[in-house]
Amino acid sequence: MGRYTGPKHKLSRREGVDLFGNGGESLERRLNQPPGMHGQSATFRRQRRGDYEVQMREKQKVKRTYGLREKQFRRFYRLAQQTHALTGPTLLSLLERRLDNVVFRMGWARTRPQARQFVSHGHVLVDGQKIDIPSYLVAPDQSLALKPRTQRIPEIQELIDVPISLPEWLARSGATGQVLRVPGREDIAEDFDERLVAEFYSR
Repeated sequence: MGRYTGPKHKLSRREGVDLFGNGGESLERRLNQPPGMHGQSATFRRQRRGDYEVQMREKQKVKRTYGLREKQFRRFYRLAQQTHALTGPTLLSLLERRLDNVVFRMGWARTRPQARQFVSHGHVLVDGQKIDIPSYLVAPDQSLALKPRTQRIPEIQELIDVPISLPEWLARSGATGQVLRVPGREDIAEDFDERLVAEFYSR
């Protein structure tokens, strides 16, 4: 599965939100200016978007926030469709349970791309076993931990020592944590309109 390696600020400006959480003041000043040489006209077009474009842009925002390619995102959408619950909230719940996202939510990484790298390099244990698949779905009552050697990395040690506000479906003590339950829509702070994503794929 490939991953996006291009300019990340460009993607954030396209969606009008800091998708990766590391844009800083430079990006904040330009979020309302779409990428490209015709920023002003693009801003005008953004105000006249049709239903299809609105739905597509919301889908792109969710997909890029979690760092997925289209094929992988569609797979999660199909998984959400197979449940008896509402597809949109279920999709977000599945994305939240990805191991790379959980590592990010635990505060062990500054961004989701960094969390994905930690998982891919084998720094994370789930129930005592090394899991190096970022898309691995954690389940309630599973425990997570950073490898002892990983904890000695200065940057990681700094993150471990910083207290953070965890979502209520997770618990953490230093370099260990636990999944308490399946996350609900109310646990996801990002301003997503998952209904638009469902409408996009149901066209």
